[in-house]
Amino acid sequence: MRAIHIANEKKRDAEVGFDALPRRETVVMVLPDGRKKTNVKFIKSLASLEALKERHGGDLVKLGEALISGDPEIDMEQTGRFIRRTRRLWMTANSTIAYRVNFVEVIHNPDGSEKERRELKRQQANIKVEDAVQWTGKFFPRADTLRRFVFTKSYQIRHTSGLTYDFLYDMAKQLHESKSLMRVGAGKKGTDQLCLTEGGEKYFGFLEGRVDGDTYCLILRLTNLELKPLASGMPEVSGAPESAPSGASAAAGEKAAAGGPS
Repeated sequence: MRAIHIANEKKRDAEVGFDALPRRETVVMVLPDGRKKTNVKFIKSLASLEALKERHGGDLVKLGEALISGDPEIDMEQTGRFIRRTRRLWMTANSTIAYRVNFVEVIHNPDGSEKERRELKRQQANIKVEDAVQWTGKFFPRADTLRRFVFTKSYQIRHTSGLTYDFLYDMAKQLHESKSLMRVGAGKKGTDQLCLTEGGEKYFGFLEGRVDGDTYCLILRLTNLELKPLASGMPEVSGAPESAPSGASAAAGEKAAAGGPS
């Protein structure tokens, strides 16, 4: 179980655990004879459209005729071969291995057009450091968050001792009674976005709590997308909540790779 350093509204902090609970399958897929299915990996194809076009001089008509008369896109020695261990490789436009790759972050406008392209900076994890993840004091009604934000990840925060049980139970009870989610942030002022892993994405965090008798459920919900209504009634996709600090990058930005063999 992974650890997170978190504080409550009274600035009292503790290191607790969190994890993502796997969903149990309600339907089990089996083969006609009743045996359980097994997943396998195999090579589907080694050819790309760019490579096939170059092989036929860039003439799509000739390429089409070749596809009809034969199977130039199929490697008879490799296609369909089962594989076990794999390793990710970056490829160039010419379908060759890129040995030196520069990562860039592409920021998009709500209409999908490119807004900005910049060098991708490696983010440092900030959930298990000296400065605990703090409550911002900003409550969001539970119903409104479902209409405003797209939660991409959810983690259940768990106690590791009797003391941390009381600590987390009180947090969950307060959120349950207010029927709200609390914005949480990292850093000394609690305004930074959360980064769970080294080099990972940054997210805006919300805490949701539910209690039932002596049991509780405290969930950390993460988002990098906010929906804003347009005049036409269609939702507009934004990269950060309204209460985000100035200069926050659009967390919906895509990562692109560019480069070629050295």
